[in-house]
Amino acid sequence: MSTKLNEFQNATVGMTVGVIEVLCLQPFNYCKNMIQQGQPLSADPRKLYRGVSANAVNMGSCTMIQFAVGGSLKGMVLGGEKRQLKAYEEMGTGIAAGVMSALVGSPLELVMIQQQRKGGGTVETLKTIATPNHFLRGFIGAAVREGLWTCGYLSIPPIVRRNLREMYPEKFDSDAKARVPAALLGGLFACYLTHPFDTVKTCMQGDIERKTYGTFTETAKKISEDGFTAFYRGATFRYGRMVCAVFMMDFLQSAVGPMLYPDAFK
Repeated sequence: MSTKLNEFQNATVGMTVGVIEVLCLQPFNYCKNMIQQGQPLSADPRKLYRGVSANAVNMGSCTMIQFAVGGSLKGMVLGGEKRQLKAYEEMGTGIAAGVMSALVGSPLELVMIQQQRKGGGTVETLKTIATPNHFLRGFIGAAVREGLWTCGYLSIPPIVRRNLREMYPEKFDSDAKARVPAALLGGLFACYLTHPFDTVKTCMQGDIERKTYGTFTETAKKISEDGFTAFYRGATFRYGRMVCAVFMMDFLQSAVGPMLYPDAFK
């Protein structure tokens, strides 16, 4: 999210970046979701990409919201001042933007997880979940996860890059060189702080019939019966995806904006 772009421009950049990320990394998402729910994995591309349409809409719309809201909040914090945001300002705007995006992302992830679990088309799945009892199932977990994830990919990398270039100017003499460690740290932050919430959310959304998992608290209690490590099922696939995603999105947000709106970066 750039302070050089308006809300609409930030939104279109975010949507573009989010869709590209999903199309490249959907298999990681499939593997993570299946392991969290104790389901068998498949190498069949038709299953690996099952639910990709819902997830592309999810990531496109959520990233669009995150970029637009985050960019707007950054502009409000700066209030017209010409300065770098402080670390806590970067992180606070990222968290707020992520929580807002969960209102859209949580129902769309429910569609994807139901498709991955049971198969079926998007329209058929939408008909199944389009009830007040199902539509926002797992929202709390999604809101916490999206807030910290957005901070991890939008706020942490710029902070790390800036500090590396200031502290080690000879070694990190360009953003490109500082981008890899920034992505590793951003992905680590986004993955391991949020994964327990993501596991609870995924289990709830995979079981809309509530046969095994009930409310957020009941689901967390049920998972904890298998020990603390049960909250980190699928974390390896999620961290792998997140490092790739943070790197891609950190690069793409700085590349796509000038490509779509060159006049804003003159």
